[in-house]
Amino acid sequence: MTEARPSAASRVDNQVYMVFPNDLNANDTVFGGMIMAQMDRTCAVVADRHAGSICVTASVDAVHFMAPARRGDVLVFHAAVNRAWTTSMEVGCKVEAETVGGGPRRHILSAYLTFVALDAAGKPQPVPALTTETETEQQRYREAQLRRDLRLQHAHDLRALRARGENA
Repeated sequence: MTEARPSAASRVDNQVYMVFPNDLNANDTVFGGMIMAQMDRTCAVVADRHAGSICVTASVDAVHFMAPARRGDVLVFHAAVNRAWTTSMEVGCKVEAETVGGGPRRHILSAYLTFVALDAAGKPQPVPALTTETETEQQRYREAQLRRDLRLQHAHDLRALRARGENA
């Protein structure tokens, strides 16, 4: 197993994406799916850096759109590993929007993605543990375990329901 790594070693801050007309829907706001695709790419970079190998998205949960991004906005992505387990890790992402040329940023999206590290044969491989250095990182670390516990409990409950023949 590799030595534990701090969140700062793999974090992406202030990654920008300029919104163009082809990114807009009929309401002249940015397609949510486009933002999610950029978020997934940014978070994959963070996961790959932390693991030191290729990682794949295993799940995306708690995606919250707080406000729309519009024509003339620049999207600003922030992503960091919140916690690492045996072969997986949670990466948190925050997306802000600002008007071209600067100005106040608006928080438009937050999400949590789970990635699994893969070896050369495409099998899950161990990832380094995560060290926390700030109070915020420690809080994210604790919250990530709660989200993981809830995901695992939800999967267990669905399997039990399906085993009884009660489709949800």
